[in-house]
Amino acid sequence: MNAAGALRDVIHEQRRMVLPDGVALQAGCWKPRRGGPWPALLMRQPYGRALASTMVYAHPAWYAAQGYLVVVQDVRGCGDSGGKFRLFASEASDGSCTMGWLRSQPDCNGRIGCYGFSYQGLTQLLWNGPDVPDCTAPAMAGLSLQRHWCRDGQADWWILGLAWALQLAAATCQRRGDGVTYGRIRKALHSRDFVEEGWCLLQQVDPESHLLRWWSGDWESPVADAGLDAVLRRPMLLIGGWYDPYLRGTMALYDQSLKAGGCPRLLVGPWTHGNWHGGQLDQRHLAFFNHHLKDCPPEQPQDAVQLFDMGCGRWWRGSRWPQQALGRFWLRGTGLSGVDPHAGVLLLESEKAMAGGRDQLVLDPWRPTPARGGHLDVQAGPTDRHDLDCRSDVLTFTTTPLPRDLTLGGTIQLRLKAASEGQGFDLCCALSQVGQTAGRPRVEQLSMGVERWLGSQAQDLVWRQVHFQPLLRTVPEGMRLRLSIALAGWPLIGINPGNGRAPHAVAAHERQVVVVRFCWEEACLRLPLRQRDQAAA
Repeated sequence: MNAAGALRDVIHEQRRMVLPDGVALQAGCWKPRRGGPWPALLMRQPYGRALASTMVYAHPAWYAAQGYLVVVQDVRGCGDSGGKFRLFASEASDGSCTMGWLRSQPDCNGRIGCYGFSYQGLTQLLWNGPDVPDCTAPAMAGLSLQRHWCRDGQADWWILGLAWALQLAAATCQRRGDGVTYGRIRKALHSRDFVEEGWCLLQQVDPESHLLRWWSGDWESPVADAGLDAVLRRPMLLIGGWYDPYLRGTMALYDQSLKAGGCPRLLVGPWTHGNWHGGQLDQRHLAFFNHHLKDCPPEQPQDAVQLFDMGCGRWWRGSRWPQQALGRFWLRGTGLSGVDPHAGVLLLESEKAMAGGRDQLVLDPWRPTPARGGHLDVQAGPTDRHDLDCRSDVLTFTTTPLPRDLTLGGTIQLRLKAASEGQGFDLCCALSQVGQTAGRPRVEQLSMGVERWLGSQAQDLVWRQVHFQPLLRTVPEGMRLRLSIALAGWPLIGINPGNGRAPHAVAAHERQVVVVRFCWEEACLRLPLRQRDQAAA
């Protein structure tokens, strides 16, 4: 039977499950018209089961046509399910009840896999006991709310955090038929007024929002250890994107699964959170589920780690994360690194003796240094930051042309000494490759890193560290590397007001001018250099 015929031979129906507390959860179910029972694929999500994450996945009917019972469930308080929604709070208990219910369905053969990304990725990991799925495919998700869901370093994701919280608030308004408030939220998102006004708007329209709690320091871990240990040992296909804000969470899951005794597979491609660019991931999912739920031969190749090199456009494959050597570049500044593109220099190890110097940088909160692209923008992805580096509130340090190709694989770290005149500052950094396109300079941003300091500690001239978004990138011979340092990355992160308080807690007129001094002696950019232990494919 051809694909179209198989899809026509799929049945779609609705099912209702009642939890022990009397709350009913609704699910959409797709299955082949004939045969069965089948292994089941489960997705639990807050955005409405009809959507079924089809912005990145094939429709559930496609998976059903391959011989699966596919169940997409509205979580508590969302879609047509009853109860009150509170981000992640009920997923472990409700998920475990769903697991038992699904295994008992007459058209399920008892074998269950889970799939989904973002919120639907974490629901695969939250279980109240040892009855966990036979295999999972969590994409673009992590376990730690603080480290993987809302901030880089200590800097909260401003535009992403507000956009997501307001999206969930709008869904709540739609559910209760509040078209007026829904319209206010929609208008603020469409006009981008939420960038300045989103925090106050969120307080008005959703006073119980998770973001209000998180940014105020109220963290509620949703993880149940008993269920987590069990699921980490089961087969797991982890999917991440180089431009996804949750990539560090995905990589942490990979490490946690290995430590728990699991054999996870990790796939990281040239993807953003909501655009997987036709990566054929549904076919990869199908091969994974067929192997673990239907005992089919495993996918070929069987390399546990597959990473897309953004520079050469090829996949690297190996049994573990690629082996690394540490490369160091040293910083030299003369006080003009923000106004003279040749004043700030990145020096090789052999040139370390020439490193050192000092610079100062000023943040004017009226015209904060902008940032765009990378992994923290709603328009995530590659960007040319030549115009940003031309600003006088950005320090730049550039190498001479590279004598050979350089492959970076892992997390870049910047170590330097800095102190603020006030009680708070941010470091918003970027690593780029500098070249020419059609005779014009192009500064292609490769990775970003941010860190925040609040309080009197910001005034001490001490060592500071900034960790960048992980990457795999081959920088070709002849290109130059550039490190850019700014005190703001607006609106990707909130503007540090310089008075010891968090950005969301300060009105715009209360922001202060921030002045930071830098000492470059022993300041170092640490680059993870991939060793040639395996060949790219």
